[in-house]
Amino acid sequence: MNEDLDNHIHKLRLQHKISQQGLADAIGVSRKTISTVETGRFTPSVVIALKIAEYFAIPVEQVFALK
Repeated sequence: MNEDLDNHIHKLRLQHKISQQGLADAIGVSRKTISTVETGRFTPSVVIALKIAEYFAIPVEQVFALK
């Protein structure tokens, strides 16, 4: 678990009414990848982080932040 990185993926998914699978399909990764990033068990690559931010149309800093 990465204790240095916080994310708001779960909150963003709820606001946009999209499932983990829906987000995964939209950015081209597995649902497991979204789940492990969302729960902090996996630190995403820069590419995945940017794709998530692009999907929600917000800066990456609004999705991920250092604790």
